[in-house]
Amino acid sequence: MRSDKLGETLLPKKLALPIFASDALSSVAYAPDEIFLTLALAGGAFATTHSWQIGLGVVFVMVVVVMSYRQNVHAYPSGGGDYEVANENLGPWAGLGVASALLVDYVLTVAVSISSGVQNATAAIPGLDGHEMPVAVALIVLLTAMNLRGVRESGKAFAIPVYAFMLAIIGMAVWGMVRSASGSLPQAESARFELLPEHGYEGLTGVALVFLLLRAFSSGCAALTGVEAISNGVPAFEKPKSRNAATTLLLMGTLSVTMLMSIVYLAIQTGVKYAENPQEQLLLNGQHVGPDYVQHTIIGQLALAVFDNFPLGVVLVSTVTGLILILAANTAFNGFPVLGSILAKDGYLPRQLHNRGDRLAYSNGIMILAAAAIVLVVIFNAEVTKLIQLYIVGVFVSFTLSQIGMIRHWNRLLRGDTDAKQRRQYRTSRVVNYVGAFMSGSVLLVVLVTKFAAGAKYAILAMVVLFVMMKAIRRHYSHVSRELAVPEDDTLEGRLPSRVHAVVLVSKVHKPTLRALAYARASRPSTLEAITVAVDPEEGERLQEEWLRRGIPVPLKVLDSPYREITRPVLGYIASIRRTSPRDLVMVFVPEYVLGRWWESILHNQSAFRIKSRLLFMPGVMMTSVPYQLRSSDDLRDEIDAATAAQDRGRGLVHAEEGPTP
Repeated sequence: MRSDKLGETLLPKKLALPIFASDALSSVAYAPDEIFLTLALAGGAFATTHSWQIGLGVVFVMVVVVMSYRQNVHAYPSGGGDYEVANENLGPWAGLGVASALLVDYVLTVAVSISSGVQNATAAIPGLDGHEMPVAVALIVLLTAMNLRGVRESGKAFAIPVYAFMLAIIGMAVWGMVRSASGSLPQAESARFELLPEHGYEGLTGVALVFLLLRAFSSGCAALTGVEAISNGVPAFEKPKSRNAATTLLLMGTLSVTMLMSIVYLAIQTGVKYAENPQEQLLLNGQHVGPDYVQHTIIGQLALAVFDNFPLGVVLVSTVTGLILILAANTAFNGFPVLGSILAKDGYLPRQLHNRGDRLAYSNGIMILAAAAIVLVVIFNAEVTKLIQLYIVGVFVSFTLSQIGMIRHWNRLLRGDTDAKQRRQYRTSRVVNYVGAFMSGSVLLVVLVTKFAAGAKYAILAMVVLFVMMKAIRRHYSHVSRELAVPEDDTLEGRLPSRVHAVVLVSKVHKPTLRALAYARASRPSTLEAITVAVDPEEGERLQEEWLRRGIPVPLKVLDSPYREITRPVLGYIASIRRTSPRDLVMVFVPEYVLGRWWESILHNQSAFRIKSRLLFMPGVMMTSVPYQLRSSDDLRDEIDAATAAQDRGRGLVHAEEGPTP
């Protein structure tokens, strides 16, 4: 796609919602599970009596965060999101801390979403049981390929499953509530079990009880992951960008809150029992359920209960839930590359991440994200329970610093604006961010306390490593920039060499050598000579005889090599030229074969490669490769010509039969 077609990739709200909100929407598929899992540690009816309270706490935080981000997209519509807010208002260190947290969180989003999707899919496809890891890796590869096609194309492909998930969950919730109101709602498959407390959690009271509730709350806050993606993706929206992004945020928050509380309500009504160690905690008639018992997810159990007389509904809910969890990773595939591009532009990441690919997608960022997620999935064997412990920390670091940054943003505007109406608006917005900073900071503290030992420490370590790495990259780019800067009094004339001393490397008299000699003579250097290394004295003598017999009008110098080396004598001779005439420019011409088969390159050009790689480090020395195409390269050259012609035709530069366009 041509660069001037970038406008065609912008997203309307109906496509932006499934692209940027799929992570936040999908989290309702596992956030209730995490709440019930944590509360189940205390056993009995603890989850039933407290899960709705935890759910309301999560909803309150969600509402505050969504309101805050609606302000962010209006104040900072350039796409930097939390990074830009923190960087501009709190300084580069805070901005880099937010960026590190978000990059780690995006990688975890892919790993957790894909793994959770595969886990949910096992309810509908039992054959996947035991093969979650390779399936998850294959799905990441598939998502990567789709995203490399471009944002709009991937959005069209993912829109239907995302909307199907919303309809399925809301439809199940409505039908379940109707059946509950009429008294016909059956119990969940796990309602018949007795739930024992985990060892060490019996009879919790006081501080231990509060700690468990806080841990359940922090786990339930997984529902907030992905909220920040829309603020990072504002540039991808159609105009008016900020308003469309704010509307999409409101839709996402409303749908997430509705689905989350509906699932929690139905789980309580159907008596769901959900344990981290079902074989040890669940009893049936006084006996442990045993290793053959398969514990379905909460959504899976609700679907079986609500649609007990409609099997197609169960299949539909299980299928779209698995799909949305897989597609939730697409949010990260849109957020990570954009943030990586902004960081690369600011000099904190390799500059290649700033460039768009052929389809106007940030291809390098997409590939790095996929590789990092695959490594995590393989290390943790696609187990959601383990991966989820690393999750959330990053997103609440960015939430908290972003809210504090927005408070300073409003304070700065209040100092410079005298309009009474405008000042009231700024104060109202600041109150929202005060509440947001307090809530997200509180959740971050709870997450750090409750999840540090369980796995959050690894996420924090990854953030620290990224932070240090990005500082080092920025420092490197700054040093290089200073070193390459041209002083004002520096001129091109002042950099002209006194003379150009050309040297042609010769191994024998053949066509590549003659071509290199001809090219060197055509460049008209001040001095031109050929050099060869006499590893075998007899071969050196024969080369000199042939050189004289052919009457080659370039002097040949034979370098002795008593230790049978080639590279060191050449480097030593060129270094001696530099010592004798420091202001001379030494131009080294290297004849090379061009080959068509990969294995042929192993048999040729090795000496030339070693010499060139060493000459790179010698100041005042230039290298010129003089290629000579062997016949084996003809087929490859024809393939390149055909591919180039086809690419030109695809871009409208050349007509297939009529030649160049006017």
